[in-house]
Amino acid sequence: MTLNEPWATRARLRDALAEAAASYASAEAAASDAPRAEVAPGDQSATGAATEDDRHAARLHTVAAERDQYLDHLQRLKAEFENYRKRVQRDNEALVLRAGEGVIESLLPVVDNMQRALEPAERHEEGQLIKGVELVAGQLRSVLEGHGLDEVPAAPGLPFDPSVHEAVVAQESDEYSEGMISAVLEPGYLLHGRLLRPARVIVAR
Repeated sequence: MTLNEPWATRARLRDALAEAAASYASAEAAASDAPRAEVAPGDQSATGAATEDDRHAARLHTVAAERDQYLDHLQRLKAEFENYRKRVQRDNEALVLRAGEGVIESLLPVVDNMQRALEPAERHEEGQLIKGVELVAGQLRSVLEGHGLDEVPAAPGLPFDPSVHEAVVAQESDEYSEGMISAVLEPGYLLHGRLLRPARVIVAR
């Protein structure tokens, strides 16, 4: 059973547990309520009563056996469901570890290039340093985009959207109309289409 197994499996186990529990309860109730024949002293129909009592005893024995069978089935289903739950938990933990491992591995080339970009600083080659850092920044952005990261659209002149923008302050502006972004202080990001961090902006008023 794997993490990708349909959730119907869990529902099937739960239904089976409920059914087995109900059957066990029914069998146990039947065993408890089964009538017992009593033979009065001197009764002329003692033989018939004894036969009836034997039939009740046999029925009681059958119901008790069914009850024990349902109990065993219920215990097996419970153990199976518990094992399934533990496997899903282990698979989830492994998935988180593998996901983090993939991100780190994809960032290693960026770290390497950052180190190479810093080497010109030791030789006072500022132009080469700036160019190298720009290349590394572009590479890092590409790696993050490959993992589902997108930048929130935010630029001066765009309308303020409270669902993805955070207004740090509202300022008078001669260049932009009211409700427009006049400056972006910090970019925002979406991860797989969900807001990870809003863009922090200044809004014209």
